[in-house]
Amino acid sequence: MNEQQRSALLHSSSLFPPPPGVKLSYGTAGFRADASLLESTVFRVGILAALRSIQTGSVIGLMITASHNQVSDNGVKIADPSGGMLTQLWEPFADAIANAPDPHSLLQLVDDFVKKENITLEGGPAAQVLLGRDTRPSGASLVEAAKQGITCITGATAIDMGILTTPQLHWMVRAKNKGVEASEHHYYDQIVTSFRYLMDNIPRENSSKDVNDKLIVDGADGVGGEKLEKLKSSLKYLTIDVRNYGDGVLNEGVGADYVQKEKVVPRGFGPSDAGIRCASLDGDADRLVYFSVLSNSNKIDLVDGDKILSLFALFLKQQLRLLDDEANKSSYKASLGVVQTAYANGASTEYLKQLGLEVVLTPTGVKYLHEKAAEYDIGIYFEANGHGTILFSETFLSWLENTNNELSSTSKDSDEHKAASNLLAVSKLINQAVGDALSGLLLVEAILQHMGWSIKKWNELYHDLPSRQLKVKVVDRTAVITGNAETVVVSPVGIQEAIDAEIAKYTKGRCFVRPSGTEDVVRVYAEASTQEAADSLAHSVMVIVHQFLWF
Repeated sequence: MNEQQRSALLHSSSLFPPPPGVKLSYGTAGFRADASLLESTVFRVGILAALRSIQTGSVIGLMITASHNQVSDNGVKIADPSGGMLTQLWEPFADAIANAPDPHSLLQLVDDFVKKENITLEGGPAAQVLLGRDTRPSGASLVEAAKQGITCITGATAIDMGILTTPQLHWMVRAKNKGVEASEHHYYDQIVTSFRYLMDNIPRENSSKDVNDKLIVDGADGVGGEKLEKLKSSLKYLTIDVRNYGDGVLNEGVGADYVQKEKVVPRGFGPSDAGIRCASLDGDADRLVYFSVLSNSNKIDLVDGDKILSLFALFLKQQLRLLDDEANKSSYKASLGVVQTAYANGASTEYLKQLGLEVVLTPTGVKYLHEKAAEYDIGIYFEANGHGTILFSETFLSWLENTNNELSSTSKDSDEHKAASNLLAVSKLINQAVGDALSGLLLVEAILQHMGWSIKKWNELYHDLPSRQLKVKVVDRTAVITGNAETVVVSPVGIQEAIDAEIAKYTKGRCFVRPSGTEDVVRVYAEASTQEAADSLAHSVMVIVHQFLWF
């Protein structure tokens, strides 16, 4: 690192002193805290983003958002060249520079890291970082701090993309690195064109069915609601009533996280909405759940991420089956895999297995789900909270393009040709970089029309088993070591046998425990055939955890 670069780093970092007594950690959601504490952290993440761009020779993304947190919070996270999350290998460096106590300590950390990673600061590729933020009032000043961090690395460029949903920024990073046009306009053009294509391809026998074209969407008073309000005029076939798109407080009694956890209507919804299909986005539009309002009540029938996954899996399996003869001719047999965590309701896992699908579990966390889904030609993952997506392998998409072209000339508009076209449209509609509530919502709507299904029929695919989640305070959560995708406790010895003995007492009983990633608690999840039984099983296992770990 030359003297000019050292001087620039020292000067810029002196303008953003870290708040005393605050220690932050980079996780799945990046850094999150009260917005008033974040200027220094965001500035330093800007430095990291520029270094990551230089090292990879690619465009990197930096998003200012705290998703479903309260409006006074904010956060910052990095989108890697694929559009996915920052590689875990760089997370320790993120923690170290965020918590460096002064400019000289920060400079030393950067200097050491640049040498260790062989990052060329002079004469190497110029860094390019795309910036986005959600609608939080604190976002504007934090974007300026990020720009300062990025541009204090010589030759680095910060491109402010403005107010975006988190998935839009991730999509843009992925598109840019694939050499595709990557503006917000191009994002909308791709998803709207793909949605219209799927809607034009609805089977005749279903096109006349009475599937209500009205959808009411809770925008969480965040960026997703604002974007959908502008987008909805482009969506023929669908009448969307967007509520909570900026006239109230972000995430306060609204949003996918609130609806999924509380199982009540969001603000602005009521008994008059009974019988109408409803959906809820979260604050930065990377989560989606559906619901229907119960008559004369503020309660809802929730259609969560597990049900969205099941709908997607069913449709994709049908399309692949229609293509099966063509696949056999070419000796290409596409692999379709469904990826869940142990928190997925057991009824959903059983339903998917009954469909003949391969279902695998990973440890909790989007990074594990995404990584596993990428092993299939078509990999689908979702969490119950409504975050998930579909991944298509490049090999499969190349084969699909060729097959679609062949069928277009030999058997245009045949079932096989439509299936190939539908699969290609899904691959373009869904955001393969990250879970995306806007593109996910359009795919749900297209598939419901293809099936000729109401939300009631969709929700009846299976019935969730009653469940209960509890937290147990412990002295040291690291004493619990799990295996088999967190479904089995390996240590302390004996605890799993005690849990198994308790599970055996309950019809359809299932229970697992896992250490929290953020606090000294052990989380307990239990399912059984009745709510009373699930509660009882959870409490019994909580007692077991106390017995083994309270020392």
